[in-house]
Amino acid sequence: MQEEILKLYEKIQDQLSQEEFLAEMDQVSKNYEGVDFMDDVLIAREVLKNHGINDFETVSTEAESSEDNEELPFEVSFESDEEESDEPTFEMTEEILEIYDKVKNQITEEDFLARMVELKKENAHNSFMNDVSFANMAAGELHTEEVEVISEKPEIASKSISELENGAREATVSGRVISISNKRSFKTRKGGKGEVCNVELQDNTGTMRAVFWTQNMHLLKKFNEGDIIQIKGVDIKDGYSGLEANLRQRSAVAILEEDSSKFPVYEETITDIADIKPETKVNIIARILRIPTVRSYEKNGKEGKVASLELQDKSGKITYTLWNKNVELIDDLKLEDGDTVKILAAQARERTNRDGISEISLTHWDGRIIKGEYDVPEIDQEFTPIGDLSEQSDVAIKGVVIRLQDIKTFTRKTDNTEGKLRNFDVADSSGAIRVTVWGDDTGLPINKGNIIKIIGGNVRFDEYTQTGYSMNTNFNTQITINPENLTEEELMEFERIKEQLTPTRIGDIQTMNDDGVEIDVIGRILSVNDVNEFQRDDGSVGVVRSILFADESGKVQLSLWNERAQEEYNVGDAYQIENARTRLGMYEVDLNIGSGSRLIKLSEEQAAAMFIPELATLEKAIYDYKKISDVDEDDQDIIVMGRVIEMSEIREFDRDNGDTGYVRNIEIADDTGSMKVVLWNDDAKMDLELGQAIKLQNPRISLDMDNRIEAVVSRGTTVLELSESEEEKLPTYDELVEAIYVPKTIEALLEDDTNVCVTGKIVEVGKERNVLRKCPNCHDSVEQTAVENVCDYCGYEFDEPDYTLMIPTEIEDETGQIQATFFGKLAEELIGMETEEVVEIVEDGTTGIEYKLEDLSGLTVEIIANVSFDEYRERSKLNPKKIISKYY
Repeated sequence: MQEEILKLYEKIQDQLSQEEFLAEMDQVSKNYEGVDFMDDVLIAREVLKNHGINDFETVSTEAESSEDNEELPFEVSFESDEEESDEPTFEMTEEILEIYDKVKNQITEEDFLARMVELKKENAHNSFMNDVSFANMAAGELHTEEVEVISEKPEIASKSISELENGAREATVSGRVISISNKRSFKTRKGGKGEVCNVELQDNTGTMRAVFWTQNMHLLKKFNEGDIIQIKGVDIKDGYSGLEANLRQRSAVAILEEDSSKFPVYEETITDIADIKPETKVNIIARILRIPTVRSYEKNGKEGKVASLELQDKSGKITYTLWNKNVELIDDLKLEDGDTVKILAAQARERTNRDGISEISLTHWDGRIIKGEYDVPEIDQEFTPIGDLSEQSDVAIKGVVIRLQDIKTFTRKTDNTEGKLRNFDVADSSGAIRVTVWGDDTGLPINKGNIIKIIGGNVRFDEYTQTGYSMNTNFNTQITINPENLTEEELMEFERIKEQLTPTRIGDIQTMNDDGVEIDVIGRILSVNDVNEFQRDDGSVGVVRSILFADESGKVQLSLWNERAQEEYNVGDAYQIENARTRLGMYEVDLNIGSGSRLIKLSEEQAAAMFIPELATLEKAIYDYKKISDVDEDDQDIIVMGRVIEMSEIREFDRDNGDTGYVRNIEIADDTGSMKVVLWNDDAKMDLELGQAIKLQNPRISLDMDNRIEAVVSRGTTVLELSESEEEKLPTYDELVEAIYVPKTIEALLEDDTNVCVTGKIVEVGKERNVLRKCPNCHDSVEQTAVENVCDYCGYEFDEPDYTLMIPTEIEDETGQIQATFFGKLAEELIGMETEEVVEIVEDGTTGIEYKLEDLSGLTVEIIANVSFDEYRERSKLNPKKIISKYY
């Protein structure tokens, strides 16, 4: 690479490799064919410009030697002038027809043009390719006729390799093909995919690399190693190891006659592995023993890939290492252990292994791997039955993954870097063993039920496993998921094991009698409780969370511990849970979800494929939908729906552990009646609006102090939004208010009436003990004494009590009279003063609020209230809930 171009490349080396940079230079140069002043330096600058780097003052070139040293006087566009349609089409031009004629006996004209369309779509980002390029590619896939061999006559003779000069364009190069690399892919600047292949040519004067690009790939079918070829229409440029011949879009290849006077004799010498010498290039034929996982590494801040294959021929074994892009050859060539390959131009190196012993290994650079049927001794890989394993190294097993844990991270003690490991259990008909994989191998897509083949594991004694042994893998271990070429006997053996891995029906869990049984379940989340802290025996703090989980057969409570408890879960989400352990409770069997368990969130498509019912279907199968009027005390497993018609303020309280708790009362209604609902903690803080429709899933039903049914949103309850169809069945808020807040006279009130609307005049007001002192902890009444404030009920010590304003009244209408006592916010609204203001006046002692209370006499109020019976006075009384209006 020229010094000037190298300086420009350094400005973009963090984005492109040298190979990609030179590839883009070649693409750009094709847009300037016939533009004399565009040399390689300006082409390199255009590549920089395409990546957002403008630099016209860094390097001096002939094109910039004018007095003003100005930039080019025009903007160059690399897009086609034609506007492409969504569906590319081709016409059979004379030039394309000439190419088609070569393969017309193998494909119809219509199919040929259709294949050109497919190739254009696949190479949409390669703007340097035209219609002829796609025609050549389509024909190249089918063209198998013998390539005509021509003699190098004077009129077509080319310069020798040593005579070719840097910068030559449309040149011709001839040489013996010494090596052909495997194709390598790269990304273009627009995100498209390109291909490149290097061919080493040699004549008696020197060696040169010829670089074939995407549009030239069809030409590779014309020749093999050892052929003498002539390539027309190449550009000679500085490359990695000297001058290179870069093919252009219209470059052509021809086979030349044998001529030993100009070209060296080619001998494809196959070297036995035992005879390989260091620092040489060799050709070998061998069988692949194992293909370890591709591993990542970091060097100079960049991530690379590496894989070391183990090969064997009749003379010995050797490792063959692929680096970075070359590791893609494993997938591209579909290499597997047991395959035979011919490897050309492998580079031999000598190195010292971990044991301090010198050994020779091979590295893949510009050579070629050819997969085929070669005469190499068969290798019978010995696989050990898992039940026969003992402490030994480099063993091979096959089996089914019967248990799998999530990836775990750890900090290495040597350098404080982060490492990764993963455990899974593998079983065959003879037994099972725990396998630990490390690093990159933890990312392998292993799933429970996969058949797995492991070659090169180390077995050790392990007192923490049931079998007493475990297997560790290493960087040279091959792990194959769902391998091919299994025998019929193996397939039947493994299928029997897989049949035992089906999930347990949740409805069957309650029949289990053993603690700690490990099972799998699938289903959906019905409810999610808050995270709770607890103290371990060693004084540390842990956390736990309960989740209600169900399938169509039943429901079960999950206890999620520590990190699992702190993850986010949503009602209705589908999960596959592996390695859950049964826990026998007093009345039910629960499932523990610990560090060894797996929670795999499923998409709706995956859930459907596993026949997991939708949430609405599960609710109908597990819960009884009840109207509010039908709810009875101690009802369980019910769903109640209604609209919010009343909401109290959120009240805070202190828990025993010092945390703050929250509680709030609301009232919901449907077309049959209304019900008080008690919300705790996070549920108490949820955003609610009057008229909002909610669904209570599995509330705890009990009686309140007035022996009325109330729903408590406890740990096993979930508050959900209604579906559109469910909400449509509920009356509107206005309709509910009109139906529930029924106006009644005092005489018509019944003892258990709720939400009655009463209008009456205040005729009497209680003026004693209007300020109640409450314990901040239990809210029981406390007396004011000279000593410290201590609650007689719970023993809680406090500086200041909580205060509640209370105003007892007597209300009458034309039919009768009844007691109505206003508390808290309603009392404040009635008197027109806040509690703090009243407390300050009362405790001051100089005056009181009697005048305010006296002003209430004669005030007409319209209120919503419940009716209860006052056993002390043996008469009914009103418990006001809302003041609709007040007036004199």
